Amino acid sequence: MGSFSLFHWLIVLVVVMLVFGTKKLRNVGEDLGGAVRGFKQGLRGDADGDAAKPADGAQKP
Repeated sequence: MGSFSLFHWLIVLVVVMLVFGTKKLRNVGEDLGGAVRGFKQGLRGDADGDAAKPADGAQKP
């Protein structure tokens, strides 16, 4: 009784789709995916920027 089974989650999913509609859920998913992608690029950008600075400085002299 404390945990939900797969059947319960399917019912919840159907109710959410009926309330919000698939178009709105798709837009929310795209926005969330874009935010995650931007966050990952920001993390990679900082790491690449730190690694590129010593390499550029070492090549100049």
